Amino acid sequence: MLKGLTAFVEGRIQRRHWSPRRDLDLRKLAALEALSRYGTLPARLLTSIAIQPNLWPTSAVIDWLAVLKRTPAAAQRARRIDAAQNILRARLSYQGTRLVFSSETDDYLWWLMVNGDVNAARLLLTVMDDDGWKGEVPRMLLGLLDRQRRGAWLTTTANLWGSLAVEHFSAAFERDAVRGKSIAAIVSAASQPLEIEWSGDERGVRALGRLPWGKDGSQPERIELRHDGTGKPWATVLALAAVAPTAPVAAGYRVTKRVEPLEQRVPGRWSKGDLARVSLTVEADADMTWVVVADPIPAGSTVLGSGLGRDSRIATRGEALPP
Repeated sequence: MLKGLTAFVEGRIQRRHWSPRRDLDLRKLAALEALSRYGTLPARLLTSIAIQPNLWPTSAVIDWLAVLKRTPAAAQRARRIDAAQNILRARLSYQGTRLVFSSETDDYLWWLMVNGDVNAARLLLTVMDDDGWKGEVPRMLLGLLDRQRRGAWLTTTANLWGSLAVEHFSAAFERDAVRGKSIAAIVSAASQPLEIEWSGDERGVRALGRLPWGKDGSQPERIELRHDGTGKPWATVLALAAVAPTAPVAAGYRVTKRVEPLEQRVPGRWSKGDLARVSLTVEADADMTWVVVADPIPAGSTVLGSGLGRDSRIATRGEALPP
């Protein structure tokens, strides 16, 4: 099989089949990545493809990074590794805790069994041992798990890669069983700290409880989480408070609404019969398949542009209305 992959990369074996887009370089990169795992990849084979990582889908960039990390004799290896990592970091994004890629629509290569779930799992496996990504790895794991729906990822291939990523993470960061006591407390408050005992055989989520806010909220408070014992338990901290908004808050999406008066009986004041144009601008950090935007209409108002009854088409000329 290794000889067959080598012959394919060298062009001595050709596979001609239909695909939605040209993918020869992508399939060669996948073959190179497989060969690099077995230490049978000569550096000369890297010249069999055009090196254009900025134009590749995310799966190909991940393959390229893995190949470079396992091929010490590759030309300009350090510079190319940095370039590949910068591309992946630029495409990496989080919507809440969910890990996504800014190029996710173009990354859906169904005929190659590649999608965003596969890329998230493979990226985690590729950079897990890299010191430059060490601080990002736990967040990437949570983002990968948040891509699940009803306890599974989208495809069988994604579930395989996801399971491998979780197993490798557990082996690297969760080798020791959790035993002892975990404590949570607010340092500046006199409230009773929360404690939980671990015996090493727990399964599922264990809740510590709630810590109260300070009385006046005028002084900053610091929460302290400590574990006395073996292992490294995970902790999720959620702050609940009624805080008056002073600036727009965005978590993956930014929605801007503009109301522009077209006809007003009294300039500067709204009256019955006035006409306004409402514009919504939606900016997303990453591609999404389905998005629903609901903008309630004020009581007594009517959306113009349908042409029914006394509706005015002249006032809405040039507007792009949905079918």
